[in-house]
Amino acid sequence: MAIHPTAIVDPGARLGPGCEIGPFAVVGPAVTLGEGCSVGAHAVVTGRTSMGKGNRVFPHAVVGEIPQDLKYRGEDTRLEIGDRNTFREFSTVNLGTAGGGGVTRIGGGGLFMAYSHVGHDCDVGDGAIVANGVALAGHIVIEDHVHVGGLAAAHQFVRMGRLSFVSGLTGVAMDVAPYCTVSGARAELAGLNVVGLQRAGMGEEQVTRVKQLYKIFFRSGLPAAEALAQIRAELGGHPEVDHFVTFVEGSKRGVTR
Repeated sequence: MAIHPTAIVDPGARLGPGCEIGPFAVVGPAVTLGEGCSVGAHAVVTGRTSMGKGNRVFPHAVVGEIPQDLKYRGEDTRLEIGDRNTFREFSTVNLGTAGGGGVTRIGGGGLFMAYSHVGHDCDVGDGAIVANGVALAGHIVIEDHVHVGGLAAAHQFVRMGRLSFVSGLTGVAMDVAPYCTVSGARAELAGLNVVGLQRAGMGEEQVTRVKQLYKIFFRSGLPAAEALAQIRAELGGHPEVDHFVTFVEGSKRGVTR
């Protein structure tokens, strides 16, 4: 373990073996850092924050501060982070709120680029890539392996489905269905994230089924309920199809079309 002499590490903080704390960094009393985590110069990790193994917090990032929510009254809420995430310069991640379940969660293997923000009560899956200047409001759900392009912004309570892609400068106000790409000042459907599906290891048959369900749901002109019924009847029983149907059926804000 290497702690720079100018760093402020509260005696109550729990640091795993191999952690590195840089110059003028601050680690708060309720923080738990797993094995091999590093906190860069002038970075702050505070609040009731727990990190798994191998996370990197770059200079001037702030992880675990209180929510930017006027309803927050100092209640004891948490931030839970998995393994091998990277938080680049000036990125921010907030604690949860009592009204939103009390926990902000981030999975493993994510990259949160400079000036990106993850708001209170967000639930971010594994393998997220959140580019420079992205603003994620509170209560957002991001499933596994979602890419969000630079300077995009997402309204509170929206969901982004597995392997979806949000283009840069996009404003997301409704749910983004799994496997889809959205783009525009007010996000509109822009096609399938076929490259992402292939990189994720989907075989040709799986990709073909995703293309078929996309055509039925987004291009047939059927009402959503009828389109989902047709997808279930013709393509159901495959994980990638069933996940899409379940996601859309669970949408409260509606799906970007």
